[in-house]
Amino acid sequence: MKTILLLIVSNVFMTFAWYGHLKNAAIPLWKAILFSWGIAFFEYLLMVPANRIGFFSGQFTAGQLKIIQEAITLIVFAVFSVLFLKEELRWNYIVAFLFIFLAVFFIFRFK
Repeated sequence: MKTILLLIVSNVFMTFAWYGHLKNAAIPLWKAILFSWGIAFFEYLLMVPANRIGFFSGQFTAGQLKIIQEAITLIVFAVFSVLFLKEELRWNYIVAFLFIFLAVFFIFRFK
């Protein structure tokens, strides 16, 4: 559970680092890059321990950690894009997300 919580929080930081600057087009690119790198530092402080804890505890394989991270990223991004960027969550996005969640099912179902 600790791994999953760390992955969730790290993905919140990652989403803001990658997409938060899209809220304000007036920010020069170089400032957006520096700001994003600053946020990404905190993402790494959480993501690296999450992966090490999950992997070295024997709880998850590297492949499982990656697909978990991708699924969490999609959930966090969907919430972020609707609430922060005020974008519409379209039906085709949802279908695409469902395919990723099928990957989660398959990676854990067939070991």
